[in-house]
Parts: sequence; structure tokens; C-alpha cells
Amino acid sequence: MPWPIAVLLVLPLLGGAAVADPAPLAAQGCLGCHGPQGRGTGAGARLAGRDAAELDAILRDYRTDARQGTIMNRIARGYTEAELAAAAAYFAAVR
Repeated sequence: MPWPIAVLLVLPLLGGAAVADPAPLAAQGCLGCHGPQGRGTGAGARLAGRDAAELDAILRDYRTDARQGTIMNRIARGYTEAELAAAAAYFAAVR
């Protein structure tokens, strides 16, 4: 069933880049706490627009327990090197 034209016209307004360029799978798990496109929430820090190398280093530090976190240490251990880099690159590119 085709989408009504009104829905197709409104979709780009709702999510900006998120509609046209969805987060890679590695970054999608972050959105629940860090908000849409990693723009931050009351409890989740803003990831959007931060330096990719900084984010990548933070994630690696969580994974090795060099940086303390509430749940991030456990979450970071579930990602491969490539997934950490992909998530960091995605959030760095969000403006």
C-alpha cells in the first residue's frame, strides 16, 4: 500500500538527517540513552559533533575499565574495534 503524499512530505521534517541517513547498527544501540542522533538527553551525554578520535578513545577506555561508567564498561565490551570506530565516526559527523 503506497504512503499518502502528506506523510511523504512530512517525513523529512521529522528527523532531519536521521531519516535520510540512519545510524549504523553499531551506533543504534547508543540512541536509547544518548537521544536521537546522539544529541543527548538528561541522563545521556551528547555524542553528536564530538571528535571521532575522542569518542573512540573514550569507548576503548570504557572497554578496558580505564574509565568508570555506570553501564558503559559492559556495553563497550560487546563491540568490535570496527564497530567502535563506526559509532564514533557516525556521531562525529552529526551536526
